[in-house]
Amino acid sequence: MYYVYILQSNRTKKYYVGYTHDLETRLRYHNSGRTVSFKKHIPLEIVRVEEYPLYEEARRREREIKRYKSGEAFKRLLNS
Repeated sequence: MYYVYILQSNRTKKYYVGYTHDLETRLRYHNSGRTVSFKKHIPLEIVRVEEYPLYEEARRREREIKRYKSGEAFKRLLNS
């Protein structure tokens, strides 16, 4: 199973969209501070998760969400 997820920074309120096959490990990694680009945004929390059986489906959905990030479609997705 693959997961497409949206994280939100508790500090900066910014969003991050990604995909993984291990959601818990990925969230721990994002919140570890080991990635310079994430340090100023931690802690991050999951605000949406979608499950897909195939890698290709998850990757396609991640790209789709990133295309409308911060627009009206993105807001509707977060509120659904």
